[in-house]
Amino acid sequence: MEATAYFKNLHISAKKLRFILPEIKKMSPSESLVRLFYSPKKGARVFYKAIKSAIDNAKYALKVSDDLLEFKLFTVEQGNALKRFRPGGRGTAKPYKKKYSHIKIVLTVKQAKKNIPSVKIENTKLKIESKKEVKVLPSVKKVASKNNGTKS
Repeated sequence: MEATAYFKNLHISAKKLRFILPEIKKMSPSESLVRLFYSPKKGARVFYKAIKSAIDNAKYALKVSDDLLEFKLFTVEQGNALKRFRPGGRGTAKPYKKKYSHIKIVLTVKQAKKNIPSVKIENTKLKIESKKEVKVLPSVKKVASKNNGTKS
């Protein structure tokens, strides 16, 4: 079960977003929101909005709580670049690009990890013993203790 979210044409370069990406990928989505909320970078604000939206989509589509979600895929892709220029000295043009990026997030439900140790049984032979008579000992009488006068 997966929930995907794709955010296109974000007005920030992909290089600036990829700088923050490795830290966030290691965390769960709910932990990453806390981390990004207090980061001063513009890319952190963009990621915060994108992850929050992806979590809300997953909670609605998969009907699970946000604690059970994990990142399956989290990538930043290069978007379009608008080519612009500023006028320079002596009639020259100083070109620059306004870069855009795309974010793709795929969230899945965590699988419950069962820590059952594997047991290998080698050359097992069942030994059937003959039935033996068991002697039953006479029951032991309860003796009162000397200190408090109660039966033990």
